[in-house]
Amino acid sequence: MPKIVALHELSQEQIHRIEDAAPEYEVISGKYKELPSGTVSGADILMGWSGAAAEEALAENSQVRWIQVWSAGVDRMPLQELDARNIQLTNASGVHSIPISEHIFAFMLAYARNLHQAVRHQSRNEWDKSGIFHELSGKTAVIIGVGQIGSAAARIAQAFGMKTVGVRRSGKDDPHIDVMYTTEELDQALGQGDFVINILPLTEETKGLFNADRFAAIKEGAFFINVGRGPSVDTTALVDALKSGHLAGAGLDVFEEEPLPADHPLWNMEQVMLTPHTAGDTEHYNERVMDIFVENLKAFVEGSPLPRNVIDYERSY
Repeated sequence: MPKIVALHELSQEQIHRIEDAAPEYEVISGKYKELPSGTVSGADILMGWSGAAAEEALAENSQVRWIQVWSAGVDRMPLQELDARNIQLTNASGVHSIPISEHIFAFMLAYARNLHQAVRHQSRNEWDKSGIFHELSGKTAVIIGVGQIGSAAARIAQAFGMKTVGVRRSGKDDPHIDVMYTTEELDQALGQGDFVINILPLTEETKGLFNADRFAAIKEGAFFINVGRGPSVDTTALVDALKSGHLAGAGLDVFEEEPLPADHPLWNMEQVMLTPHTAGDTEHYNERVMDIFVENLKAFVEGSPLPRNVIDYERSY
């Protein structure tokens, strides 16, 4: 009997959904270290991933043909090895559109209405009305990496009366982006933003993309948001742009080094808001990943191409 192995505990409801979609498959779930040796290599489909399971999943005798990971980013996956073994890889892209777009606007609204300073004053029992209070209406949001999350963020931005500028590899139009640029035109787009929002995946092309030159291209006084990948930003260059005042502030959820070291200067910069890589977290996470997995599973069982979130190994996303 073919097997589906989940590297975490599944609820009975989740197991029933899988069994309904693939009645000929045995479903096994549990943490890797608790599973008998050979369970992963004997799986046809693997749900989840861990470094501990990698050796077995990629072993010569492994039967794994498809891996569904629980994250959107796959930059830490052994993509070359998976490609060489003809293992299909699907991610959780689409799960994050709502929580991350809302997280982006949490940063933007907090900055615009000076809430980050108000919270600091509250912690010190200070009644302080100083500061500049902005409005999002009439401002320009530049969204770097327009996919599902970027499109969702742009839709919200338009509802606030903002102009939306997008950057994506193809330059393909999006209904919620007023002006779209290709990645080759990145600097031209950066110069227009009051808010610059990085949602890029991590690839060889995006690693360190936001360096001193990129920050210099951003309009002076802009607010920078990173909810993409930490290593796409040169942190030293970011700190320098903040210290000089070229950037008015930043909202950061991801970092080159995680956890962010306790002595890092970003912690104590009052114009910076930090969250510990939680922008994509939501109480609905697992059910949304299951929706993606079950839709793909039905196609897999029928021998049809997987319809959602298949990773292109050449592009690394």
